[in-house]
Amino acid sequence: MNDVKENFKNCLLIGERGYISKEFQVDLFNYSNIKLSVPIRKNQHDFVEFSRTKSKIRKRIETAISQLGGQFSININFAKSFLGLATRIAFKIASFTMIQYLNFFVFKRSLNKTKINLC
Repeated sequence: MNDVKENFKNCLLIGERGYISKEFQVDLFNYSNIKLSVPIRKNQHDFVEFSRTKSKIRKRIETAISQLGGQFSININFAKSFLGLATRIAFKIASFTMIQYLNFFVFKRSLNKTKINLC
């Protein structure tokens, strides 16, 4: 999280329940003016429902990361150099983006259905 503090300023981050502590959120806000939005557990005292828009954004991001890991094996890489690693990751993300583009704009399907045949 130190990278986030130093590289981002004046923004909203949607986090996981692991970053729920008030001290952590206040530290982020005081250091870089970053507002950390975290879904609160239902059994907590200050329970406020997490907004639907933030939930949808969070779900889309988690789905994309899961698909990159599951179908494109982005976490498995046998590159021997940094350039090879960067090339393979860029290729996997580009192919993932192309499948999403074809699904949404050409075939008029849901954006995240990457396992469906394109033909």
